[in-house]
Amino acid sequence: MAPSAFVAAGLVCLTPVASPGLALGLGIGLALSVGNPWPTAIKRSTKALLQVSVVLLGFGMDLSSVLASARQGFLLAAATILLTFALGALMRRALRLTRSIATLLSAGTAICGGSAIAAVGLAIAAGEAEISVALGTVFLLNGVALYLFPPLGHWLGLTQVQFGTWSGIAIHDLSSVVGAASAYGQIALQTATAVKLSRTLWIMPVALIAGLSVPRRVTGPGGASPRRVSVPWFVGLFLLASLTSTFFPAVHRAAPMLQGAARTGMTLTLLMIGSGLSAASLRRVGIRPMVHGLTLWLVISVVSLGALLWLGAHGR
Repeated sequence: MAPSAFVAAGLVCLTPVASPGLALGLGIGLALSVGNPWPTAIKRSTKALLQVSVVLLGFGMDLSSVLASARQGFLLAAATILLTFALGALMRRALRLTRSIATLLSAGTAICGGSAIAAVGLAIAAGEAEISVALGTVFLLNGVALYLFPPLGHWLGLTQVQFGTWSGIAIHDLSSVVGAASAYGQIALQTATAVKLSRTLWIMPVALIAGLSVPRRVTGPGGASPRRVSVPWFVGLFLLASLTSTFFPAVHRAAPMLQGAARTGMTLTLLMIGSGLSAASLRRVGIRPMVHGLTLWLVISVVSLGALLWLGAHGR
């Protein structure tokens, strides 16, 4: 029953009626009811599909707008990242969490969710259980943000640019950022994607600093095993796609079709992400890491929203 149910859900996600929220809900429902029939294959293909979809989104974005978003948001990004790590360190002591888990949760909140957790986890040689706890916490908060942010944005009267910027800063994973922003509007989607991708560029320096500051475990008979920090190569391909669309009219004319494929791919990605949830992963999260992650997320959301509203009120 599980394979046929999953295939049926995938077909629904290919139709125009599918939405990011529906796809995530279907995935979670299948995972908790009939189970994921192909957990290994889906886990491997989810990351690839997400990255391909992001690159396809680049064909519909002007390169100058992408670079402007990155330049304008640099100081805000630096401030929120520093604030998140500082607050995360203080809360670690209050909640008596290990330094590794607190660092992973701070990185996932400050930069880009699962990608940052994976990269920083490699840099500090975190254990699989610690990475699973951090990923589970971020996963749950991502699901909440996907449903919560669009109605909140409308209630607050945010413009599409404001909402896209807020989503790119305050929502952890790129998949949920794109899902929430696409429900708000095309300009919000473009803004959110540019902002979030500009934040992924912080993965490398943050992972390197974390690797130097967090004590590493000794693994294996020969001591610490060599670790390699993953490079977010798809960010470069996204910029290349945007550059191609900006300067080649034929590619620009095909942009709507490519963006449609990107949105479909992102919807399928959310279905796959939802299907990765299990009762066991929920139990692994625990209350203290969830309090840590939830507090960081609320603070980064409120601070970034306040900054955006203040800048909007002062015409900046």
